[in-house]
Amino acid sequence: MQLVLDQVAQKVGAVQHLYPLDLALRPGEVNVLLGATQAGKTSLMRVMAGLDKPSAGRVSVDGADVTGMPVRERNVAMVYQQFINYPSMSVAENIASPLRLRGAKLQKMDRAAIDARVQQLARKLHIEPFLARLPAELSGGQQQRVALARALAKDAPLMLLDEPLVNLDYKLREELREELAQLFAAGDSTVVYATTEPGEALLLGGWTAVLDAGELLQYGPTAEVFHAPKSLRVARAFSDPPMNLVPAAAASLGLTLNAGPSLQVPLPASASASRSGSLTVGVRAAALRVRPRPGDVALPGQVELAEISGSDTFVHASTAVGELVAQLTGVHDFELGMPITLYLDPAQAYVFGADGALLVAPERARRS
Repeated sequence: MQLVLDQVAQKVGAVQHLYPLDLALRPGEVNVLLGATQAGKTSLMRVMAGLDKPSAGRVSVDGADVTGMPVRERNVAMVYQQFINYPSMSVAENIASPLRLRGAKLQKMDRAAIDARVQQLARKLHIEPFLARLPAELSGGQQQRVALARALAKDAPLMLLDEPLVNLDYKLREELREELAQLFAAGDSTVVYATTEPGEALLLGGWTAVLDAGELLQYGPTAEVFHAPKSLRVARAFSDPPMNLVPAAAASLGLTLNAGPSLQVPLPASASASRSGSLTVGVRAAALRVRPRPGDVALPGQVELAEISGSDTFVHASTAVGELVAQLTGVHDFELGMPITLYLDPAQAYVFGADGALLVAPERARRS
């Protein structure tokens, strides 16, 4: 399915939920909507589904104008944050419900085919032992798997998932993310997946649209958007932990950080207009190290906080150039207040102009 939004906007009363945007989803692929809470992700998905009519603009599917066409007249599958299942039906009946509806319309799916499809989806989502149970007899994670299986069973050309894993525990989210990425890759549906988590977008791959305060900031291949965010706003939205941002000024051999050392980062000719204005250097937390390499710039400071998350340690340090966060692989022990020196390879620095536009990206980003 080729879904195209042309200058679509959404305003409810005096509140602007979506500013005019153009977006042509990549058909047959995963399209991630990434943004913080109230970025406009749900509003956009509701317009895509036909649950809401946009206050301006046009929605088309495969070239046909469907603006205002209600959801019941569209072949769309949806999964929400809160799992929704039929409470009086067994798990097997829940999953089979869209298949039976489709079979009644097309007269093509017999009972054996429906049962086989239910078994297949239940096996993929690890809910096969629960097919005879009612949803109320399952855990929250199991109920969300049922809702996902029912959406997948519909085999709709457009599948919309609005933060479907947000209410699950960490371990289950990690497990389901990998499973969903595999399921989406094996299907033919155009998938739209809303999330607040950059890591989830990277895992799902495909294409990512970054939203902020109702505006579409950037859309492109997920890796490209991550490695080459076109603006500070995109960089902030697509970084977890947030990208370290340090004020800087142009110098003869590159940049001078805020009250700190110089970075030999060549500015392009197009950046000449920004030389007289303020610049911002962006450094991802994973690019900072505690062991130096040749060519690194030293940033001495002291530890303000050290927290362990999964297999990484996040060190918050106060330095001469400002507060920095370093993401170190493995479990490390740091005492509060102890001196620490963080090291940065200038080639890993991003540079943003006074208007927030990207001027320089690391070499890897330019090759993406």
